[in-house]
Amino acid sequence: MLRLDDLQVFVYTADRGSLSAAAREIGISPALASAAVKRLEAELGLRLLARTTRSLSLTPEGTQYLEHARVALRVLRAGHDALLAGKDSFGGTLKIAMPSDLGRNLMLGWLDEFQSRHPKLQYQLSVSDRVADMVRQQVDVAIRYGQQDDSSMIAMPIAPANDRVLVASPAYLREHGPLLALEDLSQRNCLRFALEDGLHDRWTFYRLPQREQVTVSVSGNRSADDAELVRRWAVAGLGIACKSRLDVAGDLAAGRLQALLPDVAGEAAPLHLVCMHRAQVTPLVLQLRDFLRDKCAQLLRQPDRAAIVPARGVPAMDLNIIDFL
Repeated sequence: MLRLDDLQVFVYTADRGSLSAAAREIGISPALASAAVKRLEAELGLRLLARTTRSLSLTPEGTQYLEHARVALRVLRAGHDALLAGKDSFGGTLKIAMPSDLGRNLMLGWLDEFQSRHPKLQYQLSVSDRVADMVRQQVDVAIRYGQQDDSSMIAMPIAPANDRVLVASPAYLREHGPLLALEDLSQRNCLRFALEDGLHDRWTFYRLPQREQVTVSVSGNRSADDAELVRRWAVAGLGIACKSRLDVAGDLAAGRLQALLPDVAGEAAPLHLVCMHRAQVTPLVLQLRDFLRDKCAQLLRQPDRAAIVPARGVPAMDLNIIDFL
């Protein structure tokens, strides 16, 4: 009979490429880890790992079996969470990946509040603007902006009406004057975001009420692969940024930033809670989804303190999204 701990040792070893590294993380000796893998191979009648004195790699059979082992572990964990659903508090560890700006400025505080409701709950957080590899990083849920077009994922909307907004600090506007038209962006210092897919230097907007689409090429003296840095530069008065409304809602309400061009809507930037499999949509994850939905809705209802209030963005079509009621 297959043993749960043997499956866990195999998955950890495959992910880390080393029996010793897997043993250290699990908290057992390398000898016990090696014995666990050998026991699993004997039970299956297959060789899962190719070992030499200097390297370790998955065999073709091991590669094929790895995903089944991951799913089995997730299902068992989901069963454990389901048993806790009737209790007052959830326990266990929830591994969450999230964007940098949203994570540092909103999610950390919100997750602290959620954890106070479930004191037995533990978090393992990954904060980065690079899209997390949920399989290799063994992430339970990811918080992601944008349309989720991968139909193999379970994407639950938590802020479907969120959009992008042009912002600048009062100090920047006093020094450089108000922005009167989209075309003027080409003459302004624009704070840009960059990731592996390139520099985001073409910003798209919709002129209201006709919703005429306009794409503007922008330039500036600063760019970063961390959205939080772009927000900080904008607050410091160093240029104009195009940000998710959620990311700058607190700055707008406090007057640190002002929204520009009220007759222009930014691109839709819906926010989702994403899981790899249905088995990961546990009662705990559903409670977290509902909690974050309420928080996002409250924040987006908050009026901007500045007199210049932009229109709402163009609603996004929720394609390939399964929303659990």
